[in-house]
Amino acid sequence: MTTNRTNETHPHVVTELCDEGGRLYASALRTGRISRADAEPAPCLMEFALLHPDPDDPEWLRPVPPGIALAQRLGPLEREIAERRRRSIELSDAFEPFLSLSAQTTSATHAITVLEGSDRINTALDLATSQCQAEMLTVQPSNRFTERTIRQGLERDTALVDRGVRIRTLYQHTVRYNLEQLAYVDQLANGKVEYRTIDELVERLIICDETVAFIPIRDDHQVALELRHPGLVRYLIKVFEFMWNRAVPLSAGAPYETAPDGITEIQHSIAKLLVEGHVDEAIARRLGMNVRTCRAHIAKLATALGSGSRAQLGYLIAQSGILEQDH
Repeated sequence: MTTNRTNETHPHVVTELCDEGGRLYASALRTGRISRADAEPAPCLMEFALLHPDPDDPEWLRPVPPGIALAQRLGPLEREIAERRRRSIELSDAFEPFLSLSAQTTSATHAITVLEGSDRINTALDLATSQCQAEMLTVQPSNRFTERTIRQGLERDTALVDRGVRIRTLYQHTVRYNLEQLAYVDQLANGKVEYRTIDELVERLIICDETVAFIPIRDDHQVALELRHPGLVRYLIKVFEFMWNRAVPLSAGAPYETAPDGITEIQHSIAKLLVEGHVDEAIARRLGMNVRTCRAHIAKLATALGSGSRAQLGYLIAQSGILEQDH
């Protein structure tokens, strides 16, 4: 059935002839006629002019040959197509003078495109990934994965892998404790997909084939930039490679091992941000963890250094030399 109703009693169009109508029309073509009583279950046959009264006997109906019926139905469609073609030519002619005026600025205009709203951002991402042929690089700094984002990512990445595209993704260390995301990673773990983690990532980044890159420009990720300027894309690839070479393969196990000084790697990262003057919320956001977990690590760091206050902790971090060690 379809919403394109011819009437309330027999709701369908000729391109979706109902089973009963198709059966009766075929029977009428084989026998040369059909009684009005037998045709009653499918009034569409008369509505679509597939049957007409038998001039010799009003109780019978004769089938219209399929070729004639098809020609009758195609006529209006062909006229509509011709009219639309004429209008498209007129529209092209109307815009032709303006196309030459914009030719000189087209490349610059499309080098950076502002995408507003998640629908438009996802549409642009879908297009870019559908055209990706060699490699996609992604940076995912957030540990707040939802079922919807995981499903979208899985659909997008599976299509890429099926085409033989290589994927390299950077997460933060905290993703190692996110069961949903680990399950997602397991579904794509093969030679074409590599995952690594690092303690701190600044913002999300997606690069396709050294051709196009996407970055958010608002914290709520509702506005993004689509970058196609070759120089900008190359620069972002270098940034990615810099982080990638310092990251730990996800398959290598947890990187939070305790160093000889009794302080874990994540606590060294927190110590660095504390000395830089960041508040707990900012540290948690940059390291991809919730504030409660961040404060628990700060408490452990304070215990390890023998600090009795927040102000003393910063001083002890600076005096301990732990930020000068190579971790």
